Order: sequence, then structure tokens, then C-alpha cells
Amino acid sequence: MKTDTAHQHWNVQWSTKEGRADWIEPDIFVVEFVSLMRSYGVTSVLDLGCGPGRHALFLAEMGFQVRGIDASPAAVSFLEQESEKLGLDIKTTISEMTNIGLADNSCDMVLAWNVIYHGDIPVVQRSLSEIGRVLQRGGLFVGTMLSRRNSEVQTGSEIAHNTYTNTDKSDKDHPHFYCNAAELIGLFHGFEPIILQDTEQKEPGSGAYHWQFIMEKQ
Repeated sequence: MKTDTAHQHWNVQWSTKEGRADWIEPDIFVVEFVSLMRSYGVTSVLDLGCGPGRHALFLAEMGFQVRGIDASPAAVSFLEQESEKLGLDIKTTISEMTNIGLADNSCDMVLAWNVIYHGDIPVVQRSLSEIGRVLQRGGLFVGTMLSRRNSEVQTGSEIAHNTYTNTDKSDKDHPHFYCNAAELIGLFHGFEPIILQDTEQKEPGSGAYHWQFIMEKQ
């Protein structure tokens, strides 16, 4: 069974203005992280699973060299249109997260916000391997994973270890991987945590718990 299929849902959603509406403003975690990026000497950023480009556009406006990669043609097309309107030089590629297609050690930072948990453990492992490959030593990996505290674990159907589908949620009818802290750290071979927090991404009480992290490649 192929499990990294969530981009099919998002390609449909990101084809319309209404579908993109909740994915225009950059996440506050990323916004507040810019000063730390500069202190680490980050200049080149890969926004993996960039979607319509909320973070790619923001980081390019902050002066970083940005490449956006997504498996959704609709998302990449929108990002290209927006970057042209704003006069921003953002390189784009239509590609899956398990096959990034960039050179080894070519990025100072990889951002994968609400991306790499779309699949089962082998998908997550292949994505992390690719991220580690393209990051230079000392580079930063900024991203999210789904927490086992997320309320959708209780309402979903487990199809593989820690991997659930939830037909009551349109974006969760594709496989999603959830983990606790020990499992997450176990997946991140060759990375040292700088920040790791389990938090509700939406309003308090939503149950939308995600791990938000900054990792340094060793």
C-alpha cells in the first residue's frame, strides 16, 4: 500500500483561493526563528512541502535564498505566480519529499512544516534520510511531527505502527504518522535537538498536538 498520498488531497485544495485561505500567513514559530537562523549563518533554505508558499515567500522577503519543493503542481504554480508578483527569486521544483533531487550538503537549512508525517514509518525514514543528505553539517532542520497526544489518534484507524487514517477528516483520510518524544528522537539519527516542544497548533482545547522542533545536523 502506498502511504505518501496526502499531496493528492492538498493539490485539490490548493487549486482554489478558498482552499488556500488558511495557508497564507507564516506560522509564528517560523517568524520568530529568523534571528536564530541569522546567528547560525543560514543563507540558503529549502522549504520542503512548501504548499502555496507562505514560508518560502516570507523567508525570501527576509533576504534568504529559498527553494520551494512540493508534490502538488497547484501549490508550486501558485508560489511561482506570487513570487513573480512580489519580485522574489524563489526556485521551485515539483517533487516528493522522499526524493528531493538536490545535491548533497547543498542547504544551510531545511524547513518541513506539517509535511514529513504524511505516510508510515518507511516514508518518514526516507524523508529524513533525504533531509539529512541535502543538509550541510551544522545545518538546521526546522519542522513538525504529529504527537501521540493529538486527538485524532483516538478517532482514527491504525493501518500500520503509529500510522492512522481518519475518514471523518478530509485531509486525514490519507495515512498520517504519530509519535511520542522517545520515538521521535529515535528517528532523528545524526541530529541534535535545539528546541523540541509538544504544542497545540490551533486554539487551546483543539487537541491538534504537534511536535515543533529545531534540529542541528551533526
